[in-house]
Amino acid sequence: MTARKGRRAAAEQGGGAAPRRVVFIGAAGEMCRVAIERFAKADGDGELVLTDIRPEILEPLAKRLPAGRATIRRLDLFDQKDLRAAIDGAALVVLGAGPYIRTSSPVIEACLEAKVPYLDFDDDVESTEHALSLHEKAKAAGIPIYVGCGASPGMSNVLVADAAAELDTVENIEVGWLVGDERPDVGRAVLHHLMHISAGPCLTWENGGPATHESYVETGIVQMGGIGEVLLYETAHPEPVTLPRRYPEAKRIRCIGGLAPAPFNGIARGLGLAVHEGKLTADEAVDFILDILKNRYFTNAKALRYALGGMLGQVRRKERGAGTLVEFLLKSAVRRTYRWEGGLLARVTGTRNGMPAVAVRRTPISGPETYAVRSMGALTGTACAAFMVLAIDENGTRAGAFAPEDWADPKAFYNALERVGTPRSEIVEAVL
Repeated sequence: MTARKGRRAAAEQGGGAAPRRVVFIGAAGEMCRVAIERFAKADGDGELVLTDIRPEILEPLAKRLPAGRATIRRLDLFDQKDLRAAIDGAALVVLGAGPYIRTSSPVIEACLEAKVPYLDFDDDVESTEHALSLHEKAKAAGIPIYVGCGASPGMSNVLVADAAAELDTVENIEVGWLVGDERPDVGRAVLHHLMHISAGPCLTWENGGPATHESYVETGIVQMGGIGEVLLYETAHPEPVTLPRRYPEAKRIRCIGGLAPAPFNGIARGLGLAVHEGKLTADEAVDFILDILKNRYFTNAKALRYALGGMLGQVRRKERGAGTLVEFLLKSAVRRTYRWEGGLLARVTGTRNGMPAVAVRRTPISGPETYAVRSMGALTGTACAAFMVLAIDENGTRAGAFAPEDWADPKAFYNALERVGTPRSEIVEAVL
C-alpha cells in the first residue's frame, strides 16, 4: 500500500465523513509534546486530540500547532468510560503517559475493545512483554499494537536491524544509549523508570537463551558518535527481550546504557539499590533526585547517604577516578551543568562471506545545537513522531502486536525522520 493510499484509508476510517483523528494520551509530557509537534510537520491533515489529566498546561502546545488542527480534552486514563469516549474512531492512539508498567494495560485493552490502532514508547520490560502477549487478540480485533516506539527501545531496534542486514549470520548484538545532563527538566515518570532499571533483575539473552542478570552491574565500553569512548552499564530494557524473536540464533543480546556526566550513574545505582532493598521508597528516591537536579542536596539525609555511596562505589570499582567525582560535586555546588551529550548505538557481530565481521550503526552527533539529539525528550519524541508517520502511512496493512524490529523498515524509518524535520546528517552513520 502506498503512503497516499494509507493516509486515505486512515482518513476514511469511521465512515469517511469525519476527519482522521490521532489521539495523544499524556500529551503534556516532555517527550509526547515533542512527538506531537514533529508529527504535525509531516502530517498536514487530520485532527490532533491532545488529552491529559492536566489539560490546562496543553494550551501553549496547541497554540504552536497549525491553526485548527488541535483540540484539548481532559482525560484520566484509568477512567475506562471516559477513555473509550476519547479514543472511539481514532486512526491512531499514542500513549505518552508513564510509567508504562501502570499505564499501558488499560489503554491497550480499551484500544482492543474499540478496535483502534495503538502506539507507545514503552521502555519497561514487563509491560512490553504483556503487550506482545496480546498478539492474537490484536489480530482478532484487526488492529496493530506498536510498542517501544521511542529512542531506546525504538530507534535502537531499527539500528540493529539495519546493521544486521549487512551480515550473513548474527552472533552478538549490543545496544547502547547515553543520556546527558538535563538539569533541572526531568519528569517523575522518567525517574521512576530510572529507579526501576538501576537495580534488581535484568532480563537479557546469553549463551543463546534467556538469562537474568543484576541490572547496572555489568559494563561495556562503546564509541558513541560525536562523543568518543563511553563506559555504559547493562540495563533492564526491552531490546534483549524482543530482539531474540527476530534473531533467535544470536548467542548474546544485551542493552547497555548510562548517564552523563558519569557520577549520575553512581547516584542512580546507589538510590536504585536502596529502593530495591526496601531502604527507600521509589517516591522518596525520585523526590531526592528532583531536588538534586535543582542543586538541593540536603533535603533527605538518608537518600544523600545512598547517593554518595553509589558514587563512591564507582571509584572503588575503578569505573571513575576520585577526581571526576570531586569535580562533579564542586561544579554542582556552584550550580554548573554540563553540555548535553548522548545518543544511540547498535553493534552487531557475526559473519560475512564466511569471515568474522562487525556492523555498527549510531547517531552521528549530539548537543544543544542539534534538532533531534539535543535531549532525551527530543530524541525520544522525534523517533516516536517518525514511527507515527509510518503507522499512519501503513494504516490497515497489519494486525497484531509488534516491536519496532518486527515492522519498521530502516530505510523507511530514516525517511520518516526526515519528514518530521530531522536533518539527514543527524540520523545515522555506519562505522566500518
